[in-house]
Amino acid sequence: MNNKPKIVFFGTPRYAVMVLEEMHASGMTPDLIVTMPDKPAGRDLVITPPPVKVWAELHSVPVLQPEKLKDPAFLDAYKNGNFDIGVVVAYGKIIPQEVIDSPKHGILNIHGSLLPKLRGASPIETAILQDVKRTGVTIMLLDAEMDHGPILAQEEVIMEPWPPLAKQLGEAIVTAGAKLLVKTIPKWIAGEVTPLEQDHSKATYTRKIEKADGELSLTHNPYEEFLKFQAFHQWPGTFFFAQKGDKKIRVVIKKAHYDFEHNELFIDRVVPEGKKEMDYDTFILSL
Repeated sequence: MNNKPKIVFFGTPRYAVMVLEEMHASGMTPDLIVTMPDKPAGRDLVITPPPVKVWAELHSVPVLQPEKLKDPAFLDAYKNGNFDIGVVVAYGKIIPQEVIDSPKHGILNIHGSLLPKLRGASPIETAILQDVKRTGVTIMLLDAEMDHGPILAQEEVIMEPWPPLAKQLGEAIVTAGAKLLVKTIPKWIAGEVTPLEQDHSKATYTRKIEKADGELSLTHNPYEEFLKFQAFHQWPGTFFFAQKGDKKIRVVIKKAHYDFEHNELFIDRVVPEGKKEMDYDTFILSL
């Protein structure tokens, strides 16, 4: 695009990198990237940069990794950038009002639902868990409250067959959101987009997913348990406990499928505690 605006980008995981790729391809490479600090990862706890930092270094974009966004040194560097607009995608911290107010045209956020539905930390997983087939992506103007700001653009994302794995739905939503973002930025800056206030009375909320949420009950509603498997397949994973002799062991589910005709959940592959991956039938015979 001609007269590219000066852009600051806040983001951390692989999904944010997908948006950066689309921005870069559209001539909207950010001028500064703000991401989370490096942290230990893997069994050996090797200090590892977030995916967004890796991307930034490959594309020679300056990076800041403040522990706190209210840190005076960060705020000085940030405000001295005189940015036209900001973008936030899965950054991982609440962004304070002082940071939101600095760019001339505010900060835009890609959120993985059709707001005001499914506000919060886990819209993609929750859409699957709650069997919400009509979902999509929203470009909103960030304000101080969670996923509360006015809507600039929305697009529905239809996934078939349903339910998808969270990774599949997430990639579809982020791909749609990245394309919608690069269309929206120039229109918003040019004053061609009217912000639409959300109907806050219709808001629904998601919560942060915990490791313990991945436990499946093999005696519960099979379709609901399959939705859980699809939602949590990537993280935190799903598992159940089985009795082996006088001991309860944790069994991780690696592969499962659902028979819609007979309303039955089938577990295909598992990793029993202390063992290698195996067929579920083989595991049952070992009990």
